[in-house]
Amino acid sequence: MPMLGLGTYQDADYDECVESVRTALEIGYRHVDATERREAYYNETAVGDAVEQVGVPRDELFVATKVSPEDLDYDHVYRSVEESLDRLGMEYVDLLYVHWPTGDYEATETLDAFADLREEGLIERIGVSNFTVDLLAEAVGVADEPIFANQVEMHPLLPQTELREFCARDDVNVELVAYSPIARGNVEAVDELWEVAEKHGATPEQVSLAWLREKGVTAIPESTSEDHLRENWLSLGVDLDPEDVETLDSIDERRRIVDPEEAPWNW
Repeated sequence: MPMLGLGTYQDADYDECVESVRTALEIGYRHVDATERREAYYNETAVGDAVEQVGVPRDELFVATKVSPEDLDYDHVYRSVEESLDRLGMEYVDLLYVHWPTGDYEATETLDAFADLREEGLIERIGVSNFTVDLLAEAVGVADEPIFANQVEMHPLLPQTELREFCARDDVNVELVAYSPIARGNVEAVDELWEVAEKHGATPEQVSLAWLREKGVTAIPESTSEDHLRENWLSLGVDLDPEDVETLDSIDERRRIVDPEEAPWNW
């Protein structure tokens, strides 16, 4: 899984999404995180069309998508994935996420469906999203196939320390994928990020992405701007030293950007 990808969650306009994905692929991105048919945000058709237009070989891409909470019973998982693959124009996805552990989610039934999809070759890896330590521990315990990744909000203002430590355990071994990795621009208001950015001739956004990479976390920032897509891509050239990481780890402010009432950390 490439450690820098393109998030598309709020990119609901078809033409805009095609253009941003196409531009990202031309820049060099090879990890695209699509969004399933959910409210106004689905964009799998645009992602698939952009991939086809650019012509990047499928085996060079890492494509992820999700299953909505209302589709998490066994039969609906299958229907959802078949529809997603049809919209993407692909025979499989590299990673399929449980988008939220709400709605029809039931650990054993839902993850059994994911395991069967993996066995049939429709998905390569099983993922979950917005899972707390307790929910992830349950999922790892009941899943017949390994849980590959947990996608959560993460950035220097929300370092997810407990979750990172849990995922790194040998008996868990789950990758973390960070959405909103630049806190939707809020990193620009943090002195410590500016301090490290100025040291490296970088932006606070690039430093946030580099910090995640130092933590072994994959980032999927969203952007429809070519300038921002290139800026995020160039974060791969920002190498933080231990002193930089310590500076960023010392940030006192804590801020969660995505915080719906039904989120598991609010139960």
